[in-house]
Amino acid sequence: MKYGHETVVEGKFEEVIDRTKAALAERGFGVLTEIDVAATLKKKIGAEMEPYVILGACNPTFAHQALQREPDLGLLLPCNVVVMQKSGKTYVKAIDAGAMLGVTGNTELVGVAGEVDALLKETLSALGG
Repeated sequence: MKYGHETVVEGKFEEVIDRTKAALAERGFGVLTEIDVAATLKKKIGAEMEPYVILGACNPTFAHQALQREPDLGLLLPCNVVVMQKSGKTYVKAIDAGAMLGVTGNTELVGVAGEVDALLKETLSALGG
């Protein structure tokens, strides 16, 4: 099952993170969390991996609408956006909001999921994909 969207972005890794945050902000998303997975795994277990950062993005308007329809939805929020390097390329990946919210089985979330998914895809397109 496909559960995300992705694009390849040119530029230095840290710059791509900054551009991703800016592109999200232009579409009404705030970044609530930023997890440097590679640094955390290196510190905790000594594991080496290519750069990998998870941005926890939230659009407050849509989050509020969705939580009104499904109070337990906080278990699935925020929408994760990943910036990662693999084989010399930098990828930006975003959760498929329809797939994520679909696990609830609540059909009242279909509209919100579609709008959020469109904004996340627009974000990826603005970055180069």
